[in-house]
Amino acid sequence: MYAVIRTGGKQYRVAEGDVVRIEKIAGDVGAEVTFTEILMLGGSDSPKVGQPTVAGAKVVGKVLAQDKHRRVLHFRKEKEGWTRRRGHRQPYTEVKVTSIAG
Repeated sequence: MYAVIRTGGKQYRVAEGDVVRIEKIAGDVGAEVTFTEILMLGGSDSPKVGQPTVAGAKVVGKVLAQDKHRRVLHFRKEKEGWTRRRGHRQPYTEVKVTSIAG
């Protein structure tokens, strides 16, 4: 069984046992998180598509890590002779999907 969840303004297709990196959410390492915005459920039978979400469905996961991605650099060069190099590291939460209920 798989599900399409929405979190952090993005959509992810997850199945039981998957490890996904999502936008940072609150929670300590080892804590359980529940996603209730399920857009679609699929699997052995016909898929359930929500309008906009599937009622009563939820995905439960376990937080594996709270970390930051590699540094992303932004570089600008102008005709006048100046340059600017800036960047940032985007935080993320690594979650292992433990169960999908629908």
